[in-house]
Amino acid sequence: MHRATFVPANDKMEYFKLMSDHTIPCVGLGTWKSGSQARYSVESAIVEAGYRHIDTAWAYDIEEAVGDGIKAAIHAGVERTDLFVTSKLWCTDLTPERVRPTFENTLKKLQLDYLDLYLIHWPFRLKEGASMPPKAGDVLEFDMKGVWREMERLVADGLVRDIGISNFTVAKLTKLVTLALVKPSVCQMEMHPGWRNEKMLNACREHGIHATAYSPLGSGGKIDLLNDPVVVKVAKKLKKTPAQILVRWALQRGTSVIPKSSNPDRIKENIQVFGWEIPQEDFDSLSAFKEQKRIIDGENLFVNKTEGPFKSVEELWDFEDIPPLKIAP
Repeated sequence: MHRATFVPANDKMEYFKLMSDHTIPCVGLGTWKSGSQARYSVESAIVEAGYRHIDTAWAYDIEEAVGDGIKAAIHAGVERTDLFVTSKLWCTDLTPERVRPTFENTLKKLQLDYLDLYLIHWPFRLKEGASMPPKAGDVLEFDMKGVWREMERLVADGLVRDIGISNFTVAKLTKLVTLALVKPSVCQMEMHPGWRNEKMLNACREHGIHATAYSPLGSGGKIDLLNDPVVVKVAKKLKKTPAQILVRWALQRGTSVIPKSSNPDRIKENIQVFGWEIPQEDFDSLSAFKEQKRIIDGENLFVNKTEGPFKSVEELWDFEDIPPLKIAP
């Protein structure tokens, strides 16, 4: 079984090795909800803070701004080959015939000749112009095999180095692995102490698929990890920020991590997570939060409680989040 391993680099960045033998930087810049700050955030992260992984997506509606930031960083002297750029295929384009033109449009917006990683953003196909939440007929059948074959062709043609998935369940991952000629190199998923996502993380490990944690600091106001007493206590003990503790926790689980920030100081702080470790007892306390709940559950995008095809969040996630019943002895 393939296991991700650290690859030594400079003092500002370390890397995980993928099953393809390519490497992915341990820490990347998330750009969701970056808006008008995206260009500057990307340029600042790369040039001033030492980031080498930039994560974006068509659905964020900022690919052009991200591309401008990358271009400015390259103009400042950073080599393109030192960067790792990720984008994602959106749900309205989850048909075989739309994969390549959508990908090529992303390349054009990012002003790049190739991507390092291209992900299926969510494993659900949406009708063009779908409502939020979806109306009847807005969620369509997803041809997983056909779409994945087109993703594989992008690899064969040298347009992307690695392909992967995001927001999958164990059941959907298992299905994809059985039909894939090129296995997904990376699975991106929500992970933090308030949602450890252990079932998916373990499934990825079993298949040698590297996991990347998104929303590692919490987002959406549903959980306040940065002010959680356990996180704050560990941060004070180690003289680090709560955000640094959360990023380092993710790294020590063996996952890469993509914290989002538009604040230059926080961007710099979030990558200062190398050369020190969270002691085991503190790591264990961060890994023992009893309440486990997704922040990004997909309900507003994919759940129609009366018409379906997904009538609940539980159904959307293949009922995998429901803990098993405890039978009294």
